[in-house]
Amino acid sequence: MSNEGIKLGLSENRNQFVLLVVVNAFVGGMVGLERTILPQIAEVEFGLAAKTTILSFIVVFGITKAISNYYAGQLVNHFGRKNLLVIGWFFAIPVPVILIYAPDWSWVIAANVLLGINQGLTWSSTVVMKIDLVGERNRGLAMGLNEFAGYMAVAMVAFLTGWVATNYGLRPYPFYIGIALSIIGLTLSWFFVKDTGQHVLLESSQSKVPRLKHLFWETTWKNKNLGSVTQAGLVNNLNDGMVWGLLPLLLFSKSFGLSDIGVIVATYPAVWGFAQLFTGKLADSVCKKTLLFWGMFVQGLALLGMLRADTFLEFMVLSSLLGLGTAIVYPTFLAAVSEHTHPDQRSQSIGVFRLWRDSGYAIGALLTGLIADRFGLFAPVLAIGLLTLLSSVIIKYRMSCSQINVEPALPFQLPSVIR
Repeated sequence: MSNEGIKLGLSENRNQFVLLVVVNAFVGGMVGLERTILPQIAEVEFGLAAKTTILSFIVVFGITKAISNYYAGQLVNHFGRKNLLVIGWFFAIPVPVILIYAPDWSWVIAANVLLGINQGLTWSSTVVMKIDLVGERNRGLAMGLNEFAGYMAVAMVAFLTGWVATNYGLRPYPFYIGIALSIIGLTLSWFFVKDTGQHVLLESSQSKVPRLKHLFWETTWKNKNLGSVTQAGLVNNLNDGMVWGLLPLLLFSKSFGLSDIGVIVATYPAVWGFAQLFTGKLADSVCKKTLLFWGMFVQGLALLGMLRADTFLEFMVLSSLLGLGTAIVYPTFLAAVSEHTHPDQRSQSIGVFRLWRDSGYAIGALLTGLIADRFGLFAPVLAIGLLTLLSSVIIKYRMSCSQINVEPALPFQLPSVIR
């Protein structure tokens, strides 16, 4: 395979990069379908009371996505990035249809198996392809734009489904949005996205990063930097799984209406998504250890603050802080993993990281559901808030700063690719 004419860099690959950003927005939108209304469907339409049962859809989604992430990392070099992206979209198409016609909760679980596979294959593919295109520089910016698109779409669709449900009912109308998202996402990926395998070959020939001898275990924990990132990723998604499943129920228990719940729930991923336009670039110029510590610390404080919140304004502020903390760490996670792995091993290492990170969804939903059923809705918020603070302490004392690819920059200047 010839590398002639292939260049690395964001501006050099602007068109494909922007297309992948758009595709990832459709990927994120598929998750937003469930963000606001599925817990209400569980209680109102299926009569489920146990929080563990209600959160089972997140457990299944997290496990399936985590496994899909891992195998996407292993298979991407063999089958090609684009092929896995297209395959992932085929798993998305049945999801909204199943949710529309589901006669009982087991069908919802089945839909989330398909959604987990979809998210694992499509999101992993777009992440790896963007990193392939930009090369060593601007990885943080690339991930910031990727996650901005994905989570802004989560927020927009979460808000939109809440609004549609308020005005037209929980089913079927909110899920018509998902049918459109899956068809458009598949069309863009199949006919317009180009594979980035040649970009990887070019970067591999130039890279000086040593190869990992025991990739799985070094990414998981043995390597101090990679292990610190991986544990923080797991805890981040653990608290996100709790917020996804329990925050709507917590707000509902405080007599908030479905419309207000939709706004509060959507604010978290909206801030998370929008702020990454700036925090992603920040990850290219500031020590990643510093960003990860403060991001996890802010998340922990926001979660603990929810224990005392009662008003709409208080929850809006805390939801925003939680989104800001997550925005600080999310692009930094992937930029840090890429920084410490050889290009040939990048997809596998990212796959291992995302295996553990998205296992946090399942662990968080299962753990918080069990705690909530035994001790009430406030107990899991306390437990997960403290665990998030502990994660920040691990980063502070185990991780070290690296000077690889760190250069002075103006982190709050909008990137030229979107100007």
